[in-house]
Amino acid sequence: MSIYYSYIDAPNLFIQQQNGKRYAYRELGEKKGTPIILLTHLSANLDNWDPRVIDGLAKSHWVIAFDNTGVGLSNGEVPNNIPQMADDAITFIKLLGFLKVDLIALSMGGMIAQELISKEPNLVRKVVLVGTGPRGGKGISNVIHITNLDLVRAALTFKDVKTYLFFPTTDNGKKKAKEFLTQIKKRKKHRDKRISLKAYRKQLNAINKWGKEKPADLSKIVQPTLIINGDTDRMVSTENSYDLSKRIPNSKIIIFNHAGHGSLFQYPKEFVESVLTFLSS
Repeated sequence: MSIYYSYIDAPNLFIQQQNGKRYAYRELGEKKGTPIILLTHLSANLDNWDPRVIDGLAKSHWVIAFDNTGVGLSNGEVPNNIPQMADDAITFIKLLGFLKVDLIALSMGGMIAQELISKEPNLVRKVVLVGTGPRGGKGISNVIHITNLDLVRAALTFKDVKTYLFFPTTDNGKKKAKEFLTQIKKRKKHRDKRISLKAYRKQLNAINKWGKEKPADLSKIVQPTLIINGDTDRMVSTENSYDLSKRIPNSKIIIFNHAGHGSLFQYPKEFVESVLTFLSS
């Protein structure tokens, strides 16, 4: 069992290829069974995962979060396309020596997960897709526009942009946004390095490009799949979650009421319970 009892205290770890490519990661939970690999959202680093979610999952699972190429404490250049991001994620998983993993993938991470499964289907046992959509999905190419608008909004109101991108503007949404932002700031020492503006723009362009491409054949995803979103996702329309559930044969969908793009952070307890039930079923 790990001596670290919360994600807040988990150390920054590193693994490196012979060619010098280095990945930063954190892990929590007992090192047994099928590990959960976390694939995160646009602009996020290791510090953007809510400790309530990680800690809840790690009570019964081995959980690993990492910075993909060019993000945070990982070196290299952020790719300008989602398939290459998937290749980099595969490299990280194989560097750790895993033959089979579960994926929990949020937003852009969910796009990476779909490409990863297409490239290495035998590597994935089960997948949880949160606040994401299919390649060529409705409105995905508008993410740049929505994000830029909310960046201006956040600057004018002196708030974190995730307040607007992740949560509805209801009283409950505002309250949950404050709780989430408090949680991700609890770690005081050895925090991750913020993503550079250049890397962030590359991620935005990759999402834009992916959203304009020809839809994939999602019937090829045979892994048990849990799809989760809020009913008012502004960033990646909730309609895309329903689309995924229709096109992925062995899938189940959960939609949280009065929740937005960050539904897992708005309802961390319910999210963890749903995921643990799914992974153990």
